[in-house]
Amino acid sequence: MQSSNKFDTLNLESKTDFNLERFFQLTPDILCIAGYDGFIKKANPAFLNLLGYSFEELMNTPISDFIYSEDKILTSRFRENLKKDIPLLNFENRYVTKNGDLVWLSWTSISEPENELIYAIAKDITHVKQLEAERNLLLLDLAKLNADLKQFSYTTSHDLRSPVNNLLSLFSLLDLSKIEDSETLEYIELLNTSTLNMKSTLNKYVDAISGEKRINIQVEALNLDDILNIVRNSINTLITNSKVRFEIDFSEVPELKFSSFYLQSIFLNLISNSIKYSNPSVDTVISIKSRKINNVNQLVFSDNGIGLDMDEVENKIFGLHQSFHNNSHDSKGIGLYLVQSHLQSLGGTITVESKVNIGTTFTLTFKE
Repeated sequence: MQSSNKFDTLNLESKTDFNLERFFQLTPDILCIAGYDGFIKKANPAFLNLLGYSFEELMNTPISDFIYSEDKILTSRFRENLKKDIPLLNFENRYVTKNGDLVWLSWTSISEPENELIYAIAKDITHVKQLEAERNLLLLDLAKLNADLKQFSYTTSHDLRSPVNNLLSLFSLLDLSKIEDSETLEYIELLNTSTLNMKSTLNKYVDAISGEKRINIQVEALNLDDILNIVRNSINTLITNSKVRFEIDFSEVPELKFSSFYLQSIFLNLISNSIKYSNPSVDTVISIKSRKINNVNQLVFSDNGIGLDMDEVENKIFGLHQSFHNNSHDSKGIGLYLVQSHLQSLGGTITVESKVNIGTTFTLTFKE
């Protein structure tokens, strides 16, 4: 029996229902065609409505004029790759509307070298970025509140020790032999005992706080391959679209004793940073290796991204709200701050080495 396949004989050109121009005009996504000369040749109504410009205004103005100033350099780099017939996938940048608002767009583009044209589709992700900004503000407020609460607890416990010590000194000066009333002697002894207990409790609080102890942090033996797989699965689309190549070697130290939540956060932030600050002129490679130096466990994260000028960033790289790339399109200066905070909370340390257009290496040292 001979089977028939409708799709084998379907002639799209003969079907009036398939009107590509109508699709171009009606789709809510942004569609446009641009030339290698940097000007838009065709744009759909969704693009015009979002930016608020007429087609004539878009067509007669270089595309770069509509891009937010901080994103122009990075956008230009990736556009040059398009001219080399390298597709652009899920690239995010900001555009300035006619009324001065900023909108976030996520682009996927391909080029047609023979006609020197670029075909692009974008989604408006402004609302997603707003939610991310609100979430980051909440995290920062929580971190600040936690730090303030810790400082208050430390200060209160520390300052209370002085009056308690003074009270104990007063008890030592009392001449109990002159007190004949037994009930009074009993009360004085109870007060002395209670004060001693209070001093002991305050000392424990101060020692616990100053020693960076965290009651709610669960430390356990963690398989590094398992942690990495969890993180890679959570950002699989980002990794796939960025065409990242990983070099992994956990053979020397396959397990670490640490917080699972913190270690996942560390992997996520360092991998995301390597992708975010990748060098568009080379294939992105991220190396993650474990090692033991002088009986101390370490993780070494390396990439071949755009790197940093260490003479300029000095000791600010792990500071809150520190951003060192004017051309970065989504930097809040939070990720590395959190990485260092997670490590320090459990007695670890982190160092960094970096060179511009060569790459960056982070060395994480863990407390046994």
